[in-house]
Amino acid sequence: MGTHNKPDKKINLASRMDFIEPFHVMRVLKRAKEMQKDGHDVIHMEVGEPDFSTPEPIIAAAKKALNRGLTQYTPAAGILELREAIANFYAERYGVDISPQRILITPGATGALQLVLAVLVNPGDEVLLPDPGYPCNRHYVELFNGKPVAINSDAQNRYQPTLQDIKQKWSERSRALMLASPANPTGSVLSKQELSDISRLVLKQSQGSQTAALIVDEIYHGLTYEEPGEERTATALSLENTDNLFVINSFSKYFGMTGWRLGWVVAPQKYLEALDRLAQNIFLCAPTPAQYAALAAFSDESLEIMEQRRNEFKKRRDLLLPELSNLGFKIAAVPQGAFYLYADCSAISADSMMLSSRILEKTGVAITPGLDFGMHRPEQYVRFAYTTDMERLQQAIERLLKFIQK
Repeated sequence: MGTHNKPDKKINLASRMDFIEPFHVMRVLKRAKEMQKDGHDVIHMEVGEPDFSTPEPIIAAAKKALNRGLTQYTPAAGILELREAIANFYAERYGVDISPQRILITPGATGALQLVLAVLVNPGDEVLLPDPGYPCNRHYVELFNGKPVAINSDAQNRYQPTLQDIKQKWSERSRALMLASPANPTGSVLSKQELSDISRLVLKQSQGSQTAALIVDEIYHGLTYEEPGEERTATALSLENTDNLFVINSFSKYFGMTGWRLGWVVAPQKYLEALDRLAQNIFLCAPTPAQYAALAAFSDESLEIMEQRRNEFKKRRDLLLPELSNLGFKIAAVPQGAFYLYADCSAISADSMMLSSRILEKTGVAITPGLDFGMHRPEQYVRFAYTTDMERLQQAIERLLKFIQK
């Protein structure tokens, strides 16, 4: 018998879904793919994913693990070998001594962020975060019935919140402050002194049992562009007191493992049991083959490949930044990390959403409107991801020039 069509009924969604907005960049990507299907040549500068494939030593390690039958569950916190490898990486690269026991392996950085917020946030608790910022962060807070509190950040402060900004937004309901360094969408970096000052401020806000936490997203670490003679970008784990500090990282960006879905969190000792217990219940463990593959990410061969790619990203930034400025896009804060340029487009258009749409339709260059990154003057900004090669970037510049001249 055939099925009968029934009239649609309103879906009763949980109220938290009222606050979960779509990724606007995915709408851009969808339209770009449609144009490509119709035969148009599209230059992708919208999605924050490296164009390089995963380094071959990592792929080889994954194949070896599969051939050995390493496909079963691991402990919720991840295999000890990988946690030890990450700890060794912190020691060798940053001179920071971290116990492997403080490291939990997660399904991407998103899994780490959700774990941390789940153990910290009670309904109604506030979490402070910069605007502009990674759009999902505020949604993760909403997921646990917390309240995201935006700290409007501008170019004069490199789109990072100042101590005064944090003090003004802090309330008796504030439970945590989330930062990113290097940041998406701006590429801005916090110095060790800035991280230290912010950490001390957050510690001072702790009252009784209501401990305030600092959460630092470092998923773009490694993709920083220090000038010769400058110190390497500091990890927040280099601070003297990390009793209230959670550091999130990922194998996606610097290590080129986006689709492997693998990240980690370094947490204070007192939270480890709760995080492990929660991980057991939420996702059981991160993908097993990805964990064994990631062991090869720290080999000399892999790190050499990653450094070559970092240098290539720097060349792309240095090509794109002056060219976009000449076209009328204002980039007041030079990005020190990641692979984005967050550009003020107000001299060209008062509506970044409309502008990005017109640029895609007229030129085949896909970029992201500022609306994806918060509510602080989003109509004034667009984000360019330099995740395509130099030749394509040059073509994009030429297309944009013709578009603007018209």
